[in-house]
Amino acid sequence: MKLEAVVVPVSDVDRAKQFYKGLGWREDADLLVDEAFHVIQMTPPGSACSIHFGIGLAPAPPGSIAGLLLAVPDIEAARAELVERGAGVSEVFHDAGGGLAVRADPATHAPGPDPERRSYASYATFADPDGNTWVLQELTTRLPGR
Repeated sequence: MKLEAVVVPVSDVDRAKQFYKGLGWREDADLLVDEAFHVIQMTPPGSACSIHFGIGLAPAPPGSIAGLLLAVPDIEAARAELVERGAGVSEVFHDAGGGLAVRADPATHAPGPDPERRSYASYATFADPDGNTWVLQELTTRLPGR
């Protein structure tokens, strides 16, 4: 099995479409079936997984998705590109405890990339206009078996 798409709940389909297109994401489909069902599929550059948003897709309230991970080979370059494209991206941070997973509590975040630049250990975050949050995670070498 492969994860194909994740539904991201939004309040304004056109605004969401413009936001994600502005980030450089590819528009794969815009299917307007009727007033009660509209699906847009977009894919981040280099990703095999897409997002779906629209009308009539899921009962989740807009902005209720948190912590979707986007793996990037260079956290600082990815952050700079998103900022250039107009996204409000946090500063780069790492886990103050030395972990390899982002924690939700900002009190556990230390400024800057991981001091050893370990794979999986440096992050930045941003949100779409509805407040769905995304995490950039620097991934240079995958864990064994991946």
